[in-house]
Amino acid sequence: MKSLISILKSLPPTKVIDSSIDYSKYVALDLSVTNKELFENKPADAAEFENYVDHFLERNNAKVAFGGYIEGRTLYQRSTIFKNDSALERNIHIGLDLWTKEGTSVLVPLDGKVHSFKNNVGLGDYGPTIILEHEIENEKFYTLYGHLSLESIENLAVGAAFKKGDTIATLGNSTINGDYAPHLHFQIIQNIEDYWGDYPGVCNTNHLNFYIENCPDPNLLLKIT
Repeated sequence: MKSLISILKSLPPTKVIDSSIDYSKYVALDLSVTNKELFENKPADAAEFENYVDHFLERNNAKVAFGGYIEGRTLYQRSTIFKNDSALERNIHIGLDLWTKEGTSVLVPLDGKVHSFKNNVGLGDYGPTIILEHEIENEKFYTLYGHLSLESIENLAVGAAFKKGDTIATLGNSTINGDYAPHLHFQIIQNIEDYWGDYPGVCNTNHLNFYIENCPDPNLLLKIT
């Protein structure tokens, strides 16, 4: 039986946001600790960070900024959900972020059905989140879509089927998406365990190897680069 990574690599390129935006209009965005510009001009809130993203896109003649898989970030330090007294700080991002405008349509990259959905409320959390279940070549796996609009989950039903290319959601703004600039957190999950409408999107160094294995690089599917 093929591995999930082999299956993802064998599939044609697909998109998870507005199909009219060509990949030539995507630009890689580094949000790691090595980004000196971001470190020196540390945005104080979601509005300042949205302004930073907008200027970054304008400078690069782009419409979507993407990146962040297995990226160590400092931006999670503002929220207590990534740190408690008994555990290491979670600061390694294990999905792919696509930063663009509020209201941008979110697309289904592969045929699938709704596994679960939930509004994960709180500073730094996902906000409205959808998880889809897929099965290809007898391999079952899941995709997660975080930081959506509230409308995206209002009329959704568990088990609802979607075809590749269908619009399933739109991007939310900072008042609903966990207080971030508008973006999609897209993640592939092999074993979802007992999670429902939620799954860790950030991990600590102790658990990194597990998540690299269970959450392969989403760009294997999207093939942006």
